[in-house]
Amino acid sequence: MTKPAIILVHGFWGGAAHWAKAIPELAKRGYSDLHAVEMPLTSLADDAGRLKKMIAQQRGNVLLVGHSYGGAVITQAGNEPNVVGLVYIAAFAPDAGESPGSISQANPPAAFANIAPDSDGYLWIKADKYHESFCQDLTEDEALVMAVTQKAPLGTTFGDAISKPAWKSKPSWYQISSQDRMINPENEKMMSARLNPKKVITLDASHASLASRPKEVTDLIAEAAQSVS
Repeated sequence: MTKPAIILVHGFWGGAAHWAKAIPELAKRGYSDLHAVEMPLTSLADDAGRLKKMIAQQRGNVLLVGHSYGGAVITQAGNEPNVVGLVYIAAFAPDAGESPGSISQANPPAAFANIAPDSDGYLWIKADKYHESFCQDLTEDEALVMAVTQKAPLGTTFGDAISKPAWKSKPSWYQISSQDRMINPENEKMMSARLNPKKVITLDASHASLASRPKEVTDLIAEAAQSVS
């Protein structure tokens, strides 16, 4: 049984280090071919392009795991022939013509008001609101580090639409965060249902489930990896 390479894809307001707790969990289970892409968050085309380059570097099959906006990126980039599955962690899974912005505007999340643009057009979560907005189930220290190191996307990225959703042709798994304040949990339920997913799990967790519930998140990723091995 050949295990796939696993590429972890971060979302808005954080970089590859948001996977810091899931990575050792995956390694413990024997997944050594691990990668975490660092995206510019300047446009869906730029971010999907960066991910496609990393996919192309892998010799064998690839399982893509996307958190938050990273779900939109794996949806756009996941049509590459060596991608064998998609795992969505409290993530956007837009359909053709949809964007993370259009999904959010139709059913806004609780912390929508805590996102503010700067004079250069980058969107930030207000630093003093980061803990309650993004990761209310992490410690204050963990939230402080995330708030200070947050990676702001260009605001226009939010409106970039998917052209051909990979989930229509690749097996998918989904984790819903029932206490998510960055993506409305009702949107997560809607998006996960239409994927025709292999499995959906719901965690009593914040948007940052990859950090607050790494064991359960890793269980789902490992189950997907086994299924496509």
